[in-house]
Amino acid sequence: MKEEFKERVLELRRVTRVVAGGKRFRFRATVVLGDEAGRVAVGVAKGGDVQQSIAKAKAAAKKDVFRVPLAGRTIPHEVYAKYSAAKVIIKPATAGSGLKAGGAVRAVLSLSGVKDATAKCLGRTTNKLTNAMATMAALRQLKSVVSKKSAPVAKSGEAAMPAVKEEVKQ
Repeated sequence: MKEEFKERVLELRRVTRVVAGGKRFRFRATVVLGDEAGRVAVGVAKGGDVQQSIAKAKAAAKKDVFRVPLAGRTIPHEVYAKYSAAKVIIKPATAGSGLKAGGAVRAVLSLSGVKDATAKCLGRTTNKLTNAMATMAALRQLKSVVSKKSAPVAKSGEAAMPAVKEEVKQ
């Protein structure tokens, strides 16, 4: 059976908790899921071992999938977002210019289906989790833009507004 989403493990981190007997180690996984056609999610989970944490992060991401409005191969308009200390700006690019982004931002954009865009992390943080969440916040701000071609166009000689009956005085 083929999986509907592609996944990319952004980060695996060993986290510790200090208890009376010493330290307890767990693993935190940050996973990006996407179908490369407009749906994307980020999941974070902890587990006793690496496989368990990745499986839990995938399950958490599947609960948070949302649709990104795409304009062909790029995004409809420029967008800026902040999440914690991470600040991200994403700009649309012309067809064929490719995805110019780094790290976590690139992973989220590529799995969401954006093929042409330019992105920049403006914050000083190098934390992949917060950069990924800032990218998700930016993508959630996107609005689908209606092209001017789809708006009703008046024929030559006619008014663009519907005809109004005029009253004739006698």
